Amino acid sequence: MSAPTSKASGALRTIGEISAETGLPHHVLRYWETRFPALRPLQRAGNRRYYRPEDAALVRRIDLLLNKQGYTIRGVQQLLAAESGEAPAQEDIASSLTTIRNMLADALAADVRRSGA
Repeated sequence: MSAPTSKASGALRTIGEISAETGLPHHVLRYWETRFPALRPLQRAGNRRYYRPEDAALVRRIDLLLNKQGYTIRGVQQLLAAESGEAPAQEDIASSLTTIRNMLADALAADVRRSGA
């Protein structure tokens, strides 16, 4: 059997090549596709997966966070969402909650005035 040829850095890689490179089983990579929306390899006929360089980099990052740094899947999801700007900032959440609380307090006070209690 001949040695595998090296590919250009921008070339697409199959799930087998990514699996061999990272040491992760195929089923783990397919599972991660369901848990991490940013991980979307190209799928061709027969559902063959082809990983772009950015997909391969994301697989390596997820592997590092989960298997080396001890993050949970949920923790990695939150970290990636925060980095991509999908998650609202803590200040925005606090401000929204304060606004909702004030609206509820005003509505309650108005209801008490109407009922005459």
